[in-house]
Amino acid sequence: MSPFIAELIGTMFLILLGAGVVANVILKGTKGYSGGWMVITTGWALAVFVGVTVAGPYSGAHLNPAVSIGLAIAGKFEWANVPMYILAQLLGAMLGAFLTWVIYRDHFDATNDPGTQLAVFSTGPAIKNTTFNLLSEIIGTFVLLFVVFYFTGAEMETPKTKIGLGSLGALPVAFLVWAIGLSLGGTTGYAINPARDLGPRIVHALLPIKQKGGSNWKYAWIPIIGPIIGAAIAALLFLGLEQIK
Repeated sequence: MSPFIAELIGTMFLILLGAGVVANVILKGTKGYSGGWMVITTGWALAVFVGVTVAGPYSGAHLNPAVSIGLAIAGKFEWANVPMYILAQLLGAMLGAFLTWVIYRDHFDATNDPGTQLAVFSTGPAIKNTTFNLLSEIIGTFVLLFVVFYFTGAEMETPKTKIGLGSLGALPVAFLVWAIGLSLGGTTGYAINPARDLGPRIVHALLPIKQKGGSNWKYAWIPIIGPIIGAAIAALLFLGLEQIK
């Protein structure tokens, strides 16, 4: 499997299962309705496990533009491959979001709140505060990348095309994302991944969902820029600490 296809399929599974658990918890009439935050964070963690398991051997399982950019800043991934990875991740996220809508179409139609419908596809702030919403995404993604850098150990020296979340291992990275969601996700829904938010938000804008509202594009830049900043800080700190060993 090529790295492009691996990133696309891995990200597709990530969003299908991640957005799927949100749909199961918040859309009307589902078996999991009102399951709560623990169900959502657990579902997302397991979604990461599946995505990393599928893509890891072939692409390193970035599944996230912030991961690709952060690893490139740290010199652990070729910059020339970053655009291809990001495109695959964005397309995979869009496909996963579309499949989620197909599965839960009747429940989307039964849910008459546009904000709830949008929440299946993309993140949003619990309390709107641009500065602190951005900071939440920066810190959450910083934690993700910093742990990836320091828990992969000697495997960071493997070929650059195979470096990513898969270097940490599917189960450890699932626990890492679960921890981020449980501890830091209550403010913005912890996108920590530009493709995870942007791809599904585009799909939401295109789909014929009954009683659909807007896609909240005014907020959309935060889960794009925040994770990239957080990844860059993690990479630069990693490089700085490596210099003083």
